[in-house]
Amino acid sequence: MAELAQVVVDVPTMQTNQPYTYQVPEALEQKLQVGMRVVVPFGNGHRQVQGFVVGFTDASDYGGKLKPIQAVMDLQPVMDAEMLALSKWLADTTYSFWIACLYTMLPNLLKGKTHRVVRVVDELPEQDYFDLFAGRDTRDYADFADDPTAVSRLLKLKRAGKIRIDYQVENRARAKTVMGITPLLSFEELEEARTSLHPNAHAQNRLLSYLQSIGGQTVVQKKAERVAQLSAATFNQGAKKGWLKKVPVEVYRRPQSQAALPDDHHLQPALKLNHDQQVAVDQINAAVKDQQAATFLLQGVTGSGKTEVYLQSIAQALAQGRTALMLVPEISLTPQIVNRVRRRFGSQVAVLHSGLSNGEQFDEWRRIERGAAKVVVGARSAVFAPLKNLGLIILDEEHESSYKQDEAPRYHAREVAKWRGRYHQAPVVLGSATPSLESRARALKGVYRFLGLPHRVNKQPLPPIQVVDMRPEIKQRGESNFSRPLLQAVSDRITRGEQSILMLNRRGFSSFMMCRDCGTVLKCPNCDISLTLHMDTRTMKCHYCGHEEPIPQVCPNCHSRRIRYYGTGTEKVEQELRQLMPQARIIRMDVDTTRRKGMHEKLLKQFGDHQADILLGTQMIAKGLDFPNVTLVGVLNADTGLGLPDFRASERTFDLLSQVSGRAGRADKQGQVIIQTFNPDHYAIRDAQANDYDRFFFQEMNLRHQASYPPYYYTVRLMASHPEEAVAARAMAHIKEKLHQRLAPQTIILGPTPRAIARMKRRYYYQIVIKYKRDPALHATLEEILQETQSKGFKDVQVSIDPDPQYFM
Repeated sequence: MAELAQVVVDVPTMQTNQPYTYQVPEALEQKLQVGMRVVVPFGNGHRQVQGFVVGFTDASDYGGKLKPIQAVMDLQPVMDAEMLALSKWLADTTYSFWIACLYTMLPNLLKGKTHRVVRVVDELPEQDYFDLFAGRDTRDYADFADDPTAVSRLLKLKRAGKIRIDYQVENRARAKTVMGITPLLSFEELEEARTSLHPNAHAQNRLLSYLQSIGGQTVVQKKAERVAQLSAATFNQGAKKGWLKKVPVEVYRRPQSQAALPDDHHLQPALKLNHDQQVAVDQINAAVKDQQAATFLLQGVTGSGKTEVYLQSIAQALAQGRTALMLVPEISLTPQIVNRVRRRFGSQVAVLHSGLSNGEQFDEWRRIERGAAKVVVGARSAVFAPLKNLGLIILDEEHESSYKQDEAPRYHAREVAKWRGRYHQAPVVLGSATPSLESRARALKGVYRFLGLPHRVNKQPLPPIQVVDMRPEIKQRGESNFSRPLLQAVSDRITRGEQSILMLNRRGFSSFMMCRDCGTVLKCPNCDISLTLHMDTRTMKCHYCGHEEPIPQVCPNCHSRRIRYYGTGTEKVEQELRQLMPQARIIRMDVDTTRRKGMHEKLLKQFGDHQADILLGTQMIAKGLDFPNVTLVGVLNADTGLGLPDFRASERTFDLLSQVSGRAGRADKQGQVIIQTFNPDHYAIRDAQANDYDRFFFQEMNLRHQASYPPYYYTVRLMASHPEEAVAARAMAHIKEKLHQRLAPQTIILGPTPRAIARMKRRYYYQIVIKYKRDPALHATLEEILQETQSKGFKDVQVSIDPDPQYFM
């Protein structure tokens, strides 16, 4: 019987997790592999869609005639067995569609409409060279895709290492190549060519000797010119004489952050560990050696040397012949962290994050996939890096909410890391100065193994934290972003040649514009949110949908000119600071100043080189930065996150204050922290001032217990949106009715209610929150709702299911 393939198809209008059965063309039998992408017919018409081969079967329940696979998109699988299993688990646990999970794992270059080129990389049998390639070294893959017999021959050549397939998208991103040279003659033939040379042809004589020395290898021409000390013109002469041919040689693009780092011969040695670090490293290394899929919680105060623990644990995994994965939460953290890992492990390190170009990302992915990189450092999506034989996985700053994906599939990198740890029998290390309540609670119960680093490696105490009550400050001095103690402290640092970090968790110039006559606040036409003033572009911007409009001169409602701007942002603070301290050199770091590629690293390098006295920024500067000359950290308004309608608001405020405080006094100089607030008695601020994580943990856990929130309950959020509010509300009422019928009586169902920001991007949002400890019917019910939302009854209603949501806003 003909071979049958199970294919998960990509049909945007009607997603399903059910694979479809297709007939494998006879020429491709035993050659098509699981994990390859194919083009298949779908539906009754002539529609063709992409899909992934996820398995094979010998029999089909389908009574009609099966459609054959139309074309094969890859000559080798883009998904291995681990990634396919992971994608299935991901779809199941995040209530997502399987195809979306598969695409999430691939680099962008493989997701778009790719143009594929087949390239000859080794000598082919003459018949293949002329039949398939018409005597050329490259052919467009589209020339073969619909011919199973031709694809079958290509697959055989691919397995023999004779050809390679390169991908390029429609923006022309492609594998980067440079000019290379390959000798065309044997050693003896080159020697014979020497006899016909003119006695004065010294350069050509040297070229022949060089070509003899490299055998049949292909060498980058620039390197050949340098080694042989010959000019490009000499190599051109060699090509004309038929001694060599010029061929494109693929090279990997290197991300900018690694361009100026030392080579593999000048790597930094490991540092001496203190007692607490050594205990942590010993326990992690034992788990690496014994191949235990244990989860460790490494809690260490800021500056306690967590990174060195990571590096020495990674070294152990490499010594065992295994690979390592290290995740950091945000792009702004990667420059310093990546550079430390790269200085320790050299060219074995690959970096993956959204700040790379599609080409850089693709090249790093291929280095990992081909085994050229053994250590991967990256942000959330790097958790899917195609590393083989993983020996260690690390999540730095594990409490960070950015590890949770906001769009489908709504995965948490921590849970994916634990899955991969179990698959490879490798330990997972979760590191933080302020672990999430869920992780700390699991460590207390013994689910995670706890490792503590209670002291700073420089033996300095944590910097003293001064809390300044802004209420009397405003009464005495009027509206200002700076209290007298903070201004004096900044001025002192400038005088002493030391540096300061100032954090305000709000970008833009002011938070909103209001008419003082009629009270109208200028709002976004697409979202239920006020527009923010940006003076650098002289526009009002929406930070949710990107809407932008000119700054109005008169009120759009009553036409009054009495328009005022309220609130504050980093732009406004920078302007005020320049007026108060004209001598200060200031670098502002927020989404607006770091929009261009490489700006994160450029600004941090300028600050590290002491080209500025003050680094002013949003929360992107709160974590992971290590500047020895920073002795002052100022938090301009600690209350920004406290007023949010979210049960994690206090935890986030405590984490942020603890993290940013840790940027001060990390070297030999004593640090100082000043926190400005209108809520000086709030427990999150008081506990952060005392550096008392345990007191905050038990107080917050008590409140969570009373309110039935995580970690005492699991949560799921369902959200429906539609351009008409009534339609979204009706859809959620229908879903709630189904939940009430199916779920256990002790499961708590809240809503439906409008979301905190009820309208965004011209759609109205309604949500339901489910809180439960154990409900056997929940999973099946949510799966059914997911499938039902694809039906015609839910036309233009978008429904999302978010397990373990990080926000309820």
